[in-house]
Amino acid sequence: MISTRVSARTARRTRKIVLNCVGVLVALVTLFPIFWMVSTAFKPSQEIYSLTPSLLPAHPTLGNFSQVIDGQASGIGTVWLFFRNSLVVTVAAVLISSALSLLASIAVARFSFRFRASFLIMLLIVQMIPGQALIIGLFREFDQLNMLQNLLGLIIVYAAQALPVSIWMLRNFVATVPRELEEAAAIDGASALTIFWRILFPLVAPGLVATSIFAFITAYNEFIVALTFLGQAHSTYTLPIYVTYFFGRGGAEWGPIMAASTMYTIPVVIFFLIIRRRLVGGLVAGAVKG
Repeated sequence: MISTRVSARTARRTRKIVLNCVGVLVALVTLFPIFWMVSTAFKPSQEIYSLTPSLLPAHPTLGNFSQVIDGQASGIGTVWLFFRNSLVVTVAAVLISSALSLLASIAVARFSFRFRASFLIMLLIVQMIPGQALIIGLFREFDQLNMLQNLLGLIIVYAAQALPVSIWMLRNFVATVPRELEEAAAIDGASALTIFWRILFPLVAPGLVATSIFAFITAYNEFIVALTFLGQAHSTYTLPIYVTYFFGRGGAEWGPIMAASTMYTIPVVIFFLIIRRRLVGGLVAGAVKG
């Protein structure tokens, strides 16, 4: 009896150690490219192209960052211009897609109307279509509307791309809010706007934060649509296009590329640090209640 308990305890401990080792290995493999990017950003060109690469820079330098900030490496402008463009596009796309998906998810979850099931199925079908397949059609439509080579066209496209998955996910969060809360507030004399703002919105907010990540990733990292829509309007370029200007001219300037990529990831890290608590709550709520 005692030996059986000891063997079971040993098996659990061994399993825990093995899982921890696997988790550490996966973390190292995942984080190593990020570490190498940051390390290379601080290396001078002699160390970057050395035949014996080192993990850490022997002679750290900020020269790569200064080239990116001053615009010397790209020749089309400073990084702050393109950072502002990316920030405007990302924030606007997140706000628009979040607002529209919240209202649409409430309509789908709370009201019965014709073709509701067909609408939900259509959302899934839209997600199966690769975005690259729609570029030509979108380009022709936005060209007729004179919305190329400006940020407004990108904002509309990015917000539309994030809507299907956001509506589908938020629908589950809205459906878990008891109707009795809204009915009780209505009996007490609360208006529809008050019920939405004081009762429904706070309960759905964690899910809204979780779904806004998709809009953020789409708008901040997208490259093909931005390059196609913006054309030669350099002043409207976003950060992903700006990074590509460090390639070419007979080679790749890996120092400025890694420095720009490091600066490019900082807003993402800040965004996730700000929303991490609500993100965990939203994901857990969606996993338990969805």
